[in-house]
Amino acid sequence: MSARDDLVLLDLDGTLTDSAPGILASVRHAYDVLRLPVPADPVLRGFVGPPLGESFAAHGVPRDLVADAVAAYRDVYTAGNLLDNAVYPGIPECLTALRGAGLRLAVATSKPEPMARRIVGHFGLDAHLDRGLDDVFGATLDGSRSTKADVVAHALASLAAARRVVMVGDREHDVLGAAAHGVPCVGVAWGYARPGELAAAGATAVVGTPTELATVLLHRAPLAG
Repeated sequence: MSARDDLVLLDLDGTLTDSAPGILASVRHAYDVLRLPVPADPVLRGFVGPPLGESFAAHGVPRDLVADAVAAYRDVYTAGNLLDNAVYPGIPECLTALRGAGLRLAVATSKPEPMARRIVGHFGLDAHLDRGLDDVFGATLDGSRSTKADVVAHALASLAAARRVVMVGDREHDVLGAAAHGVPCVGVAWGYARPGELAAAGATAVVGTPTELATVLLHRAPLAG
């Protein structure tokens, strides 16, 4: 595997699944509960990917109400909105190709780990992971592990046998969180990034389709190590 990566860390929202419908509905609910103006749709789409509290604080929620906003969001999200979601076309085939070539796959997401595992299991994506849902790494509900850098550190510590690692994600947070640990990131253009966001953050490559992602990961020179 001298020209391949041993471990691929996969973001979830905007990379494996189109999760915007359930997330945006839950964000709108949180603003309504707090009786705050709901941001415009282009702003709301920016909530997909980054830590939730960070996004609320950046978009009109006073710091002392951020915890209330997160709680209101989770009330409806965990009740069912998290499954208002869909696997992107071509992703199962991409994961099958990567696993078939011997790469190890794990999910690394800023979404709370229990929610991420529920989504991954619901859509059968755990079938592509060596240890199933044990290879899904996410944030903690209490906020003690919240940033993408925190999650990547958690995944790397749990998968210490990996020699070379690459992150795959759709937002700058994926690129920067991976870079904090010396891990390169391949960006995917089908997610929620603004135009030019991934390249500006330092993505090693930006791909337009799951087929192209598989090609990049399987056939380019080693991305790390």
